[in-house]
Amino acid sequence: QVRLVESGGGLVQAGGSLRLSCAASGSIFSINAMGWYRQAPGKQRELVATIGRGATTNYADPVKGRFTISRDNAKNTVYLQMNSLKPEDTAVYYCNAGIKTVAIMPYENLYWGQGTQVTVSS
Repeated sequence: QVRLVESGGGLVQAGGSLRLSCAASGSIFSINAMGWYRQAPGKQRELVATIGRGATTNYADPVKGRFTISRDNAKNTVYLQMNSLKPEDTAVYYCNAGIKTVAIMPYENLYWGQGTQVTVSS
């Protein structure tokens, strides 16, 4: 059984910062790419940022220059540092990870966390 648990969400004023964390636990052999997505009310879930096992990163245009994704492979944890937050960043933020639970698996399964609310007031 694999679990992803996010933390660090909350209420912040525009221009402020938050740091989200997502820790994977359970029967884990290896983790490949990890990422953050968000879903605002009435909108589809969208990509925020991804990071490969070798730390290659990718960001959605709306967050480039403001958000930074990082990971600690020893802790099976991915982070999202969010600076210069805007009201339009308000959403539920979800992490995901491609995880192999045993070595012989030919591919990773994709796991999702339960989400953490980020609210940015104007």
